[in-house]
Amino acid sequence: MRWLLAFALLLAVAGVRAVPARVECIAPAKPGGGFDLTCRLVRELLAAERAAVVEVKYLPGGIGAVAFDRAVSTRLADPGTVIAFSSGSLVNIVQGRFGPHDATAVRWLATLGTDYGIVAVRKDAPFASLAALRERLRQDPGGAVFGASGSVGSQDWMKAALLVRSAGRDHRAMRFVSFEGGGQALAALKGGHVDVFCGDSAEAREALAAGEIRVLALLAPHRLPGRYATVPTAREQGVDLVWPTVRGLYMGPAVPERDVQEWTALLRRVLAAPGFAARLRAEGLEPLPLTGRELDAYLREQVAAYRALARELHLRVR
Repeated sequence: MRWLLAFALLLAVAGVRAVPARVECIAPAKPGGGFDLTCRLVRELLAAERAAVVEVKYLPGGIGAVAFDRAVSTRLADPGTVIAFSSGSLVNIVQGRFGPHDATAVRWLATLGTDYGIVAVRKDAPFASLAALRERLRQDPGGAVFGASGSVGSQDWMKAALLVRSAGRDHRAMRFVSFEGGGQALAALKGGHVDVFCGDSAEAREALAAGEIRVLALLAPHRLPGRYATVPTAREQGVDLVWPTVRGLYMGPAVPERDVQEWTALLRRVLAAPGFAARLRAEGLEPLPLTGRELDAYLREQVAAYRALARELHLRVR
């Protein structure tokens, strides 16, 4: 990790103030999913800075709802606590699943990268292709059991709903099993408890490498390098379905502005460091380094898009 050592030296020479010596990164789900990955990346990045020990803590509940509500309701002000979020967090916020709080209730800190959705089955599944799965759904929208992170209305549920609609059927007739995190949903797929997993590429990367699952389609605008290089996109197979999942961090609403700015400056340097993009891609992520005003504008745009999609899918919108 030569680039990490170089970056640490750069920070020391520049005299950049370090983050608190001990940092807690909260992954608001059970281990093994995308929130866990985000916190593990943060731990690695701050190890490069050589000024912080990052402890990953798991706070499952509502795919982020419990952590979000706790941060807001307690007016969390600790500059040593960061919380992982994803596009799924924004999807839940617009539907009122994070309680009475809206997207302005916390201090959004940064995005690290973009994960992309996938459609996966067991390696011995009868669906050998996306076309075969869609044909089964066309014949019977309940003919395959979907399993994914979150309940009805979650971003993974939305992927499944849009896939059923692409087969010309009403998504409200599909069969969907909810899990607390992508790790649990993948375990259910491998165990034969569900037929189809609609999750994200990064969280399924190890299962794909181990030959435990077959990925029928990547929900990206183009093929990804590395382990997904041979996996066709949904678009290549005639289905215009793209689902990017951003992965990033936020802080409590009462964190002092000075601390937020110090974190922002540090993360800007980290995200611009040589080799960081390659490190993200090794985890199946595409770089999306956003902080400050750029991040705020991006989040506003995403919230508006998810609100419109939720209405289209007959979901309650806050």
